[in-house]
Amino acid sequence: MDDRSRLLLKTLIERYIADGQPVGSRTLSRFSHLELSPATIRNVMSDLEEEGLIASPHTSAGRIPTPLGYRLFVDSLITVQPLQGEQARHLRGALVADEPKRVISKAASLLSKLSSFAGVVLAPRRASTFRQIEFLRLSERRVLLIIVSAEGDVQNRILSVERDLPPAALVEAANFINSHYAGVDFEEIKTRVRTELVRLQQDISTLMQRALEAGSEAAQDQSDSVVVAGERNFVGLPDFSANMSRLKELFGLFEKRTDLLQLLDASVRAHGVQIYIGGESNLVPMEELSVITAPYEVDGEVVGTLGVIGPTRMAYQHMIPIVDITAKLVSSALNQSSKGR
Repeated sequence: MDDRSRLLLKTLIERYIADGQPVGSRTLSRFSHLELSPATIRNVMSDLEEEGLIASPHTSAGRIPTPLGYRLFVDSLITVQPLQGEQARHLRGALVADEPKRVISKAASLLSKLSSFAGVVLAPRRASTFRQIEFLRLSERRVLLIIVSAEGDVQNRILSVERDLPPAALVEAANFINSHYAGVDFEEIKTRVRTELVRLQQDISTLMQRALEAGSEAAQDQSDSVVVAGERNFVGLPDFSANMSRLKELFGLFEKRTDLLQLLDASVRAHGVQIYIGGESNLVPMEELSVITAPYEVDGEVVGTLGVIGPTRMAYQHMIPIVDITAKLVSSALNQSSKGR
């Protein structure tokens, strides 16, 4: 593609992002600042359409970008605009050292507010160790297991037991497990206790086995690890509001979150800002969506990702620095909070 075609494609995409209307030759001539005849511009647009970079809606003589066109734009044509001073100050003032859950929730809200789309954060995977556990009798054969993670998060699991256990037995079992296994990985505990269970009292042995099973499940459970803010912003977007079935599908995506978890989990293994454009990637569940993500770190290790979910017609040049800076600020806030514990 020659420089003239690249400039016209860049101009077309920028105008479509700004206006949301198919772009015609007159608009391209005016905003590209190229002294070309309308016929020449139409010929270039025809070539771009043959290459699959733009398309012509049936209702207009203008053109709109395709996912392939957006991909070329974000890979080689985009001019990323630095975050404005006020926005940068707002981000830095809002994302400060705090309890990890609050940092992550705040980051999702800020991403949504700054983008006017949906902000999404994949929280760090739960540690497979615990600081403390407790058992609480609920009924004759039901016991509540309370697990306090190494980070201070609390999870509850209901255990079924074969007989009614007195409170003293529950306290004794919890004290034994806490004194011998606090801070040890659940899988390692399973290996170690195989030879030790035979020497334990039956009540402690039974509760320990139940606690290990529930603890392993809790560590692996990622169902609530995706934090989303700003889903309702899509109701006011022309790209979605005119199509109720697509809007329902979109809210189903936010509600189930399985596809989002897969996308964000894949982003953990990537480096720097990643852009996923609907229609070109199996990871993005809807063709009209684009997702911009960036990983964040704690102690030099990538522990999660965050990003913005919006229509393919989003201002990528603005969204990229928002996502990039937010990831860096989340890393800084979590690192400071981990050192303060």
